[in-house]
Amino acid sequence: MTAAQSRPAGPAWLPDPLRAGLRSALEGEPDPATASGYSDHPPRMGFFTDTSVCIGCKACEVACKEWNHVPEDGLNLTGMSYDNTLGLGADTWRHVAFIEQHRPVPDPGVSHDGSDDFRWLMSSDVCKHCTHAACLDVCPTGALFRTEFGTVVVQEDVCNGCGYCIPACPYGVIDQREDDGRAFKCTLCYDRLEVGMEPACAKACPTDSIQFGPLDELRERARGRLAQMHEAGMTQARLYGEDPGDGVGGDGAFFLLLDEPEVYGLPPDPVVTTRDLPSMWRHVGAAAATLAMSAAVAFGTALLGEHRRQR
Repeated sequence: MTAAQSRPAGPAWLPDPLRAGLRSALEGEPDPATASGYSDHPPRMGFFTDTSVCIGCKACEVACKEWNHVPEDGLNLTGMSYDNTLGLGADTWRHVAFIEQHRPVPDPGVSHDGSDDFRWLMSSDVCKHCTHAACLDVCPTGALFRTEFGTVVVQEDVCNGCGYCIPACPYGVIDQREDDGRAFKCTLCYDRLEVGMEPACAKACPTDSIQFGPLDELRERARGRLAQMHEAGMTQARLYGEDPGDGVGGDGAFFLLLDEPEVYGLPPDPVVTTRDLPSMWRHVGAAAATLAMSAAVAFGTALLGEHRRQR
């Protein structure tokens, strides 16, 4: 595929990422790769993280760092259970959360006498690779781009460190490195996908808590897993980021959670921060047309007055 074939349609004077974002928002294109101009592409790939089987081993964190050469980001415990990184950032592309709760996990096969009311929730967080990715929309250099797999990747050699993507992300995922200011985040191991390999974190996960594959298949599998959890009495289990009708058009990396999203440090109702861009541009265009018309009328009136005085 040539660069011209993959270039997204839209106003020619806008940067490619913004053109792709505006086209997706205006046309409601459900497939992000197609919206970005890929006419012939593989199925959208993503992650389904089943937190109910996460054991907190951090193999995903280690594998991610080793494969992607992500710098060390803290070897000291933070005081938040066994968490030593607190959250995602430029040097933390996978983050395992340890959440201590004083409530038992309901299990129909186990009798609880109330003496043990403690449970641990563990979850491996990652960039969501949103369908409508605000970080990509606001990038002025094209450092952030949509791949043929529907994922969002940062080109570190193109990033100029402007930081526009940081506040644009509704999840607070992407961040800048302190030493040079450039932005970094999970790439869903784009280099591995290109050669038919699964991402390093999913490959290293010993319990299949992190599952990788075509997004449609993962969503179907997740709905089946959720039904199993409900039948087992885990009525608070829910899917997060799976719904294409949510505020970001559905996530490319979604989760099965055992409690409210806020418990895991996730926003309950994320919304793409650039959702109003199309209407903003329409208002700007209308305002510009009004100003031009007013200027033309004022100029015409002045010219007519001058002509009358000369007569």
